[in-house]
Amino acid sequence: MTPLLLGAIGLALALPIPALLARTSWPLLVPRAGIVLWQSFALAAILAISGAALSTALWLVTADRLTWWRVALHLVILGVGVLVWIRFWWTAWTVWRETQARRRRQRHLVDLLGTADGVAPSLRILQEQTPIAYCVPNMSSPRIVVSQGTISSLAPADFDAVLEHERAHMRSRHDLVLEAFTVLHRAFPWFMRTDAPLVQSQVMVELLADDAARRAHGATPVARALVTLAGSPTPAGALGVGSAASIRMARLKNPDPRNPLASIAAYSISVLVLVAPTVFLAAPWMIHAWHTLIT
Repeated sequence: MTPLLLGAIGLALALPIPALLARTSWPLLVPRAGIVLWQSFALAAILAISGAALSTALWLVTADRLTWWRVALHLVILGVGVLVWIRFWWTAWTVWRETQARRRRQRHLVDLLGTADGVAPSLRILQEQTPIAYCVPNMSSPRIVVSQGTISSLAPADFDAVLEHERAHMRSRHDLVLEAFTVLHRAFPWFMRTDAPLVQSQVMVELLADDAARRAHGATPVARALVTLAGSPTPAGALGVGSAASIRMARLKNPDPRNPLASIAAYSISVLVLVAPTVFLAAPWMIHAWHTLIT
């Protein structure tokens, strides 16, 4: 029974529950806690399906009576668990390799086509009149890329807010957050997953960067810059200013966006989702199965 329950929990956390959560807006009120919440669902789904596979293997060894349909059902559960883990590690490798390759190419292009700023070593200015602003994260050689159109369209305070927004992305390594969501998203086959965690995580890292820019320069410069850069293009693998403008503007209008109750709820649900299936379901059954196996 435990493999079936763990498998059902894993499938529920991979698809229907995230799809329902995506219809609510409260995680966006607390982007840092919201990111933890979304990651906990994805990680708990993988752990639950892995636990189902492991408990299935133990059940096949320790069961007294084996009927063909029970064996077939448990083999399906075992196969899904093995598939998810293989996809997880393969995806982790391919996402890392693809992202690094994209960013190397992007850094090479902006270094070739852009003009270095004498004050900020990481800043590159493109001779392009379309307003553009994004960063190319990297541990040792990050780049902040802006166009001449951005500089000419923004007041100095607004431009400083844009630079702080991009520096916040690089300081907090929001690129690693998004890579982790991409890996967790791709680890499941397409029919077992929803795009909601990946999409909302992209919005929430922008909200966090906006909060950093607001603390440094105030909400008004950030809002003006966001209006100017709304919809500006961002290369794959980079983090840009112009996405999810309507949600971000709504948050900037709030003089105090902190929401302790929503934060507590998000963190509490995260802990519950990660701990409860293991403590109350998987661990006792596996201990019992192990004692049965060795006696």
